[in-house]
Amino acid sequence: MSVPAQRVSDLSEEELLARIVPRLPRGADTLLGPGDDAAVVAAPDGRFVVTTDVLVEGRHFRRAWSTGADVGWRAATQNLADIAAMGARPTSMVVALVLPDGVAVDWVLDLADGLAQACGPHGVGVVGGDLSGGDDVIVSITAHGDLGGLDPVLRSGARDGHVLAHSGVLGHSAAGLALLRGGATGPRDPAEAAHAVDGAERFVRAFLRPDPPLLDGPTAAAAGASAMMDISDGLLKDADRLARASGVSLDLDGRSLGIDVDTLDAVAQSCGSEAIDWVLTGGEDHGLLATFPPERTLPAGFRRIGTVLMPDGAASVLLDGSPPSVVGSGWDHFRGRGHAGGNE
Repeated sequence: MSVPAQRVSDLSEEELLARIVPRLPRGADTLLGPGDDAAVVAAPDGRFVVTTDVLVEGRHFRRAWSTGADVGWRAATQNLADIAAMGARPTSMVVALVLPDGVAVDWVLDLADGLAQACGPHGVGVVGGDLSGGDDVIVSITAHGDLGGLDPVLRSGARDGHVLAHSGVLGHSAAGLALLRGGATGPRDPAEAAHAVDGAERFVRAFLRPDPPLLDGPTAAAAGASAMMDISDGLLKDADRLARASGVSLDLDGRSLGIDVDTLDAVAQSCGSEAIDWVLTGGEDHGLLATFPPERTLPAGFRRIGTVLMPDGAASVLLDGSPPSVVGSGWDHFRGRGHAGGNE
């Protein structure tokens, strides 16, 4: 006779924390970890970078597709990418969880393991947080980073003639989401989606566990990046944000983006989609979009994907000199469209 899985409602808050905390990495900059009213983290630079993000079940992830470790990984990674996009080294994070009574304790412990798997290799400490009951699983993270004596790289520094470059992948997470959704056949489980077409496994993994180039953020800052941001909501949407912040236009080079299209083409055909749409509007790969003065050598990991121009009117994003024509415009949290794990 099998033993029923233990649920979070079977434990007190202190009992659940006692199981979670030992699984979390301390991090090299942590002076005082969990256990007191607040943590203490070193700030060697004298400043710190801070960012926060929220994942909501049914809107950003589904437990039917994602293990607890997948959700922990994704939650950590999207915050670490924001720190990297400022040119900083991530140092620590705090995590708040909202958990319905019926969530299995093992799922929560698995989430803690996912946080550790994402943070540990980068020396990032998970130094505290909060637990609460609620109707849906919600994961809220606040992450901190150190600039190492450099100025932060803002979205507003791109100038006419600068080179537009990208580090990471484009459209891979969107391809994974399309494989999981299954089109006319209906949603697939991850194992089925991973074998839907040759090469599908890497794209399903890219959706469940994005792996952005975190080290390339500080490298770009040291190499003289003039502007930078992470691509969380799609290349077109986020490039438009950078363009408006800098008061410039960005002209994307279709030939450079063709590398990504070729990589995705077989999966796109199997899903009845266009690979270029995923490349331009697919979010949650969390690669880095940056601009560099033309005299600077692009650091390893970055490739040129376009040029910064003086705008002819309002700031805009172009594709080979013309407004791009694609399906969709990237993810929007409140209009409910675009690329998200729980949204249809």
